Amino acid sequence: MSAELDHIMAVMEVAFDPAYGEAWTRRQVADALATANTYCLLAGPAGEPFAGAGSAAGFALSRGAADEEELLLIAVRPGWRGRGIGAALLGRFIEEAGRRGAHRLFLEMREGNVAEGLYRGRGFREVGRRRNYYCSGGNAQFDALTFSRICD
Repeated sequence: MSAELDHIMAVMEVAFDPAYGEAWTRRQVADALATANTYCLLAGPAGEPFAGAGSAAGFALSRGAADEEELLLIAVRPGWRGRGIGAALLGRFIEEAGRRGAHRLFLEMREGNVAEGLYRGRGFREVGRRRNYYCSGGNAQFDALTFSRICD
């Protein structure tokens, strides 16, 4: 788990804009990974499963309960964006969650997140909204949007 955690944190440190405070701490990720039914996917530079050599290009972290699974975090290093890595990770999340028995998938994002098109393109639809859930460093507030889809 230590190497996996190191790869996740290396991506986390550069992938999330600190203005929104969305990145998790090392302790939060370690605690999540130690929790039953929490899953991690690491991606290489072509979106393929990461083989362990070099640096991971991205990751996805999810948690399952009963017949549902939630995508907790997904991130790609900024210099490697636009290469389909996020789409590959999202596709792997959907496939692997289905193999684990998930019937419904969930994710939550900050309104205005550029990944919304990616999620909608893979069949996720908005099912909820938390008003003013996220705050930026400048005290601007953003709604959290909850998305769901049936797992094929």
